[in-house]
Amino acid sequence: MSKVIAIGNNKGGTSKTTTSISLAGALASKGYKVLLIDADPQANATEACGFENPDELDVTLATIMEMLIDDEELEPGIGILHHEEGFDLMPSSIELSGIEVSLVNVMNRERILKDYITMVSPFYDFVLLDCMPSLGMITINAFACADSVLIPVQAAYLPVKGLEQLIRTISKVRKQINPNLEIEGILMTMVDGRTNYAKEIMELVKDAYGNHVRIFEQSIPLSVRAAETSAEGVSIFKHDPNGKVAMAYNSLAEEVLS
Repeated sequence: MSKVIAIGNNKGGTSKTTTSISLAGALASKGYKVLLIDADPQANATEACGFENPDELDVTLATIMEMLIDDEELEPGIGILHHEEGFDLMPSSIELSGIEVSLVNVMNRERILKDYITMVSPFYDFVLLDCMPSLGMITINAFACADSVLIPVQAAYLPVKGLEQLIRTISKVRKQINPNLEIEGILMTMVDGRTNYAKEIMELVKDAYGNHVRIFEQSIPLSVRAAETSAEGVSIFKHDPNGKVAMAYNSLAEEVLS
């Protein structure tokens, strides 16, 4: 049985894509079969994995979802790309934004992505979904097929304030669409441990959510090296394997596995 984890936050700039790629790399390095699905029309995860022109790819997640909407026959491995660090990628493109619009008129529209996950999950130990920074129909599709949602949150006041809406949405999806959906945990990212401000924000999150939501013990430190990975097309484990961010994401993977 594979585990399906949606990595999402309706706020941008939370290291969501970096977390998705780094967690995929960490799990793959431990011998697990991992599929990373780029469920964001901006295709940041696709580009950060080294595929510089996602709009020129023949098959992306938009292609897959369009085929499912049209009831076309689909081979499980179609369009999946292999990353040099051992995990697979279902890429995205700007066409996914058009799919989101067209889903409005589709029957059973919240479960289209679930049909694809059901098809490919037997081949993997983990399926990770890098969600777009909004709570639109594609994100709801991701939550509808996930076992859990991992929430990266930048250690700053406004991103933390936006958590309430996200958790409310997850609760609605659990009640109406996916009763098995859980919150994998809140991950504090871009933490500048030298400042009292970051410490205060982390305490604020623990006080507000710690009693009913898991907060990962491991936080992700602020690092220029981590920001550089997007341009390099590799994860932090290849770009800076002995750095503090690589160690942090390795620890996060251990917490997810536990």
